[in-house]
Amino acid sequence: MNTSMYEYIRTIVPEERLLFHEPMCHYTTFRVGGEAECIVIVQEEEELAKLITYLRQIEQEYFILGNGSNLLVGDKGYRGIIVKMGGPMEEVHVEGCRLVAKAGALLSKVAAVARRNSLSGLEFAAGIPGSIGGAIVMNAGAYDGEMKQIVESVRVMGRDGQIMTLDNDTMEFGYRTSIIKNRPFIVLEVTLRLTSGDEAQIGTRMEELACLRKSKQPLEYPSAGSTFKRPEGYYAGKLIMDAGLRGYRIGGAQVSEKHCGFVVNTGNAAAADIREVIEEVQERVQQKFHVTLEPEIIFLGDF
Repeated sequence: MNTSMYEYIRTIVPEERLLFHEPMCHYTTFRVGGEAECIVIVQEEEELAKLITYLRQIEQEYFILGNGSNLLVGDKGYRGIIVKMGGPMEEVHVEGCRLVAKAGALLSKVAAVARRNSLSGLEFAAGIPGSIGGAIVMNAGAYDGEMKQIVESVRVMGRDGQIMTLDNDTMEFGYRTSIIKNRPFIVLEVTLRLTSGDEAQIGTRMEELACLRKSKQPLEYPSAGSTFKRPEGYYAGKLIMDAGLRGYRIGGAQVSEKHCGFVVNTGNAAAADIREVIEEVQERVQQKFHVTLEPEIIFLGDF
């Protein structure tokens, strides 16, 4: 970051919310990644609008960071600006049967607020380790539930800082996708339409799903959850297992022996190890079954 960029960004965000040379291993669920040149923590929509407008004007690359739960940052780091929402942009509140969450709120926190207010519909998401903003972008789902089923509207910020509200139909939700994956929109706030329920029953269902996750998924290791999207007509984990790749390992990165749909960091993986395992899995499944596995993971920075 040159001096003029630094001085201008300081007029938007206080200096204590500018973090330099931050190891991205602290910001991703894979627990790997080199340094980000600068992380800017925004706490107000006005700050975000001014920042992204400026960064686009100077053609500076940037990335909007949620909880880093579907992100693999290269070992050589990221030279652009990481924009992270904090403070008031993580708030959640309830309006009757509607739950309104700012984009930076963790999905687990949003689900917990729903439970405490006896609101049902978000049980499936309690164990998903992302922010609600990220969950909206990829239409996150699990156990027959997905965000599409409960989203009423999404407030987004466009390329030049303008704000608009998109209803459920306009969001173009699909399997692990939404309109935001293909447009320069940033999620600001989500309104969920839930139903009245019983707090105890909601909590019981969340506990059941948590036990199911623990029994079937390698939660004891850092990962980004399911590594690949489900190919039409197949299950990624079974294809990987049938290709003989259960436990396949490069360095500290491994195809999980518990669930082959997960690539995990066994403790000392480099980002390059994880990427090589992913690419090897793709190649072998393509060769054996002529099926293309598409990663759910975003690759960021230099490897």
